[in-house]
Amino acid sequence: MRILILGGSWFVGRAVVADAIRRGWEVTLFNRGRSSIAPEGAHLIRGDWERDTHLTQLAACGPWNVVLDVAGAVPAVVGNMARVLAPATEHYVFMSTISVYRDWPYRPVDEFSALWDGDPDLDPGTRRWDPDAYGPLKVGCELAIRREFGDRALFVRPHVILGPGEYVGRLPWWLSRINQGGHVLAPAPPERSIQPVDVRDVARFTLDLVAANATGAFNIAAPIGRDTYADLLHACRDVTGSAAEFVWADEAWLVQQEVREWTELPLWRTLPAAWAMDAGKAQRAGLACRPLRETVADTWSWLREGGVPIAHERFAEHGISAERETELLTAWPNSPRDPG
Repeated sequence: MRILILGGSWFVGRAVVADAIRRGWEVTLFNRGRSSIAPEGAHLIRGDWERDTHLTQLAACGPWNVVLDVAGAVPAVVGNMARVLAPATEHYVFMSTISVYRDWPYRPVDEFSALWDGDPDLDPGTRRWDPDAYGPLKVGCELAIRREFGDRALFVRPHVILGPGEYVGRLPWWLSRINQGGHVLAPAPPERSIQPVDVRDVARFTLDLVAANATGAFNIAAPIGRDTYADLLHACRDVTGSAAEFVWADEAWLVQQEVREWTELPLWRTLPAAWAMDAGKAQRAGLACRPLRETVADTWSWLREGGVPIAHERFAEHGISAERETELLTAWPNSPRDPG
C-alpha cells in the first residue's frame, strides 16, 4: 500500500504515520517540515499546501493508492489539493470532526444527522483557530473533496481525541492539576457519560478502513455509557499516585459562577447531548476503543518521559487558574468532599 499523508507531524498525524509504518506500508509525508523530522520508515516531501508549484511537484511523485489528509481545514486550500492530486490517487481520506454536525452538542448525532452549510470554495482569509467557524469550514472541506472524488472519498468524524501527544491540553491539564493534589474542583454529576477516543484507536481504525477501501462517513467515539467523568478523574488520580480529593460542585452553580464550559474545566459541558455521538456504524466495521484508563496512563507516561506537545494557541485555553479554583472551592456551599 502506497499512502500519501498530508500533514502527519502533529497529534493525530503522528499516530497515523506510526500505524502505517507498522503495517509495512510505503509512507510519504507532505508538510513544511517545521514541527518534526520524518520518522524512520517514512519519506518526507517538504512543501507548502498553498503554493501551486509545490502541489504540482508533489503530484508528480505519485501515484499513491490513497491520500489521507489529517490537517486540512480551509475549503479552498483542501479543494485545490484534491483537484491536483486526483489523477495521482485512487482514494481520498479526510480527517473531519464531530463539529460538522449542525445539531451537536444539542441533540444526539449519527452519520445521517444534518451538517452545517459549507462552502467548498471558501477561504476565510485567516489561519487562526476559530471554534465557531471550525465545523462549517470542515463541511466545506468535505464538499470540496467530494466534488473531486465523488464516491471514492472517505470521511472520518471523531469526537474528542485524547492520548500521548495531545496538543489541545485537555487531558494533560487534568493530569497536571490532579498530580498537584489537594482539593480539586470537579463538575457534578460524577456519573456523567463521556466518549473520548484514544488517538491510536482513531489511527488504527482509519487505516483499517483504508485497507478495506471503505468510503462514505464514519463517526469515531467510545461507546455511549461506557465511561464517566468520574472514571476520567479517578484514573488521573490513580496513575499519578496523587492524594487529591475531588469536590464535585453542582454544574448549575458552576454556570452561575461563569465557569467556562469545555475549557476552564476541560471536557465538561452541561448540554445533555455533548457526549451522545452514535458510533455504531464504526463499531460494526471493527472500531475497538481501548479502556479510558489505558489512555490516561499512557498519556501520563508520555508526559513523565519528557513528552512535549506541539505548541498551539488552543493549549492556553484549557484549565482553570489556581486562584480561580481556590475562590470557587471556598465559595461552594457546604463544600462536600469525595474522599475516595
